[in-house]
Amino acid sequence: MSQFSDNDDFIQELLQQRDELYAEVSRFRHADNGTLDTLEKENREKDTIIKQQSEKIDKLLDQLAWYKRKMWNPSRERYIPENPDQRKIDWDGLDLLPEEEKLTKEADKEIIAYERRKPQKEKKKPVRLPLPEDLRREEEFIEPEGLNENWVRIGEEVTEVLEYKPGELYVRKIIRPKYAVKSEEQITEEQSRIRIASLPLLPLPRSNADASLLAEIIMNKYLYHIPFHRQIAMFKQLGLILSASTVNGWFKDVCDLLRALYYRLGEIVKDSDYIQVDESTVPVVNDEKHKTVKAYLWMVRSVMKNLVYFHYDKGSRAQKVVVELLHDYKGAIQTDGYEAYSIYEQKKGVLLLGCWAHARRKFEESLKEDKAGAEYALLQIGKLYQIETMADDQELDFQQRAELRTRLAYPIMVAFEKWIVNYYPKVLPNGRMGRALKYTYSLFYRLSRYHLDGRYKLDNNLAENAIRPLALGRKNYLFCGNHEAAENAAVIYSLIGCCNACDVDVREWLIDVLTKIPNYNNDYSKDLADLLPHNWKNSNKTEIIPTDSNNC
Repeated sequence: MSQFSDNDDFIQELLQQRDELYAEVSRFRHADNGTLDTLEKENREKDTIIKQQSEKIDKLLDQLAWYKRKMWNPSRERYIPENPDQRKIDWDGLDLLPEEEKLTKEADKEIIAYERRKPQKEKKKPVRLPLPEDLRREEEFIEPEGLNENWVRIGEEVTEVLEYKPGELYVRKIIRPKYAVKSEEQITEEQSRIRIASLPLLPLPRSNADASLLAEIIMNKYLYHIPFHRQIAMFKQLGLILSASTVNGWFKDVCDLLRALYYRLGEIVKDSDYIQVDESTVPVVNDEKHKTVKAYLWMVRSVMKNLVYFHYDKGSRAQKVVVELLHDYKGAIQTDGYEAYSIYEQKKGVLLLGCWAHARRKFEESLKEDKAGAEYALLQIGKLYQIETMADDQELDFQQRAELRTRLAYPIMVAFEKWIVNYYPKVLPNGRMGRALKYTYSLFYRLSRYHLDGRYKLDNNLAENAIRPLALGRKNYLFCGNHEAAENAAVIYSLIGCCNACDVDVREWLIDVLTKIPNYNNDYSKDLADLLPHNWKNSNKTEIIPTDSNNC
């Protein structure tokens, strides 16, 4: 009986503690007056702030990684997988038709088979080339000491060492003797009593600078990127003192002299049926703002004629500039993904092509964020470049190259496009991988058109190479003084760019053209196109011209 009594007491004690705790909680709730709700609301707000800050930190870390890569990593875009034999690919995203899957597998097999049977190139050992025979030789004899009549000369050892002498300035004195007639009876009234030879046409009539000096100044700045003030210091060491205003005046006059030739170049470039277009920045001084502003130079490259043409329109990058620049153009235009070019999708007679190098660059930047997806994308793009290597190795003509692309490249592009559509929901839309997929898919119709014609290039790299001297130049001379100076720079960059593309000696071309062009400007029956580097090279027969149509 006592046992049951003890249990009842224990239960009553527990019930009493429960009632006390309930009463205490009730008092706390009554005294709280909404404090708990406020704390919960504050916690939710803090969670939201923490989430936003985490996203911002991830974005900043992504940007920091990109800047580190640009600044210190090698600037190569070629992708090599770490272990291609063991890498596993997720094919769940591909939803190919049986016929498309069959064509894709056949293309992969043919590419792999070609790579396996392709002979490996032997690495060449470095060999010291002989010094050119046309260089002037100065002989120096060094006799051994202690010789007498007992010694007989049996030969000699010759060691050739390159020497350098700084450039030399000299004066060409043009002397024109004057002659007077002895007897005035021997001449008619129309004839002059004094005769003197005509002065040869000089590039700049009111200047004492000849073509060779003008060519050297222009070439040093726009080919070797030496600003005028450094050149003035170099000339001073050679004994010639020039003012900055004199050199700038010479440069302006030379650009005016070459401007008609520059316009003729633009007509020829835009007359071709396949061009590449790109744009790049050039700092220009704005007098109103008293600082440099970012302006743009547009570049048009004729792929088949291998000519480049730079255009400047007050530094604008607006769509209206390219519309005016190519308003009558008919043919294929290859560009990057800049939205200004999208207007040509609707223009009759124009075929817009994309650049696979830009798409590949996006995926290469996404490797650290999504290694599996980026590696797969880079592998597919790499196959397209392998097909181009196959065509180059086999020296296929344009028709055969187009057929090879249709048979191998097109099935790969179809599979790649479907993979992009199915893989996009798996990535962060605002991440690097998401942006790479969105960029590539939005331009896929442009990217895939290159297989239609064997002349079309896979990317726009040749155009970017033509712009590279502009990037080097602005790091040295820093800016253009005004819009007129930027227009003059476009003139020189265009003509020197054509010389480099056609493998023409810039100095030799400039000296010859600056000497001849006054005659062309005075005689409109002559075609200025004869002086353009590709035609000048053929007329002067400086070297044997290759048969490849891509070369000048």
